[in-house]
Amino acid sequence: MDAAALFDDARRRLDGTPREALGRRELPGRVRSALGARPRIVPAGEAWRLGILLLADDAVLAAGEILRAAAERRRGFTSEASRRRAELQAMCARGGFAEGATVNIDSTPLDLDLLAAGGRTGPLEMRGTQVLVHWTPGADPMSLEAYLDERIRLLPDL
Repeated sequence: MDAAALFDDARRRLDGTPREALGRRELPGRVRSALGARPRIVPAGEAWRLGILLLADDAVLAAGEILRAAAERRRGFTSEASRRRAELQAMCARGGFAEGATVNIDSTPLDLDLLAAGGRTGPLEMRGTQVLVHWTPGADPMSLEAYLDERIRLLPDL
């Protein structure tokens, strides 16, 4: 079975199960910026999280960063990474996400046509007639079909 058919089957199996939000960074224009508007992360759809893949109604994406929306708070930080993460969480809240909502940002769309032509896209590659997923660095790739089956079984509410 090709990747597109595998993902279509996964969508059918996942129908009715909860999805996570996709977010897109939005910078304020000059006028809004002059009025004090700040960057935010706004809703850009929903997808099922299947490990390193996000499956939307009309796309497959390589997962980027996962955040929980949180109101901006003054706090001390032990690292620059913590400060950056808190700012991204606050950007989600400014963009309209509810406190605690899971938001996926910086996801990369995968090109299933390129994959079908024998190429590689993100963590997916064709080897002969089999679609493989490189699910973690250093591990052997596994068949996309087995990967999707495993990830769908691991989801709650199924």
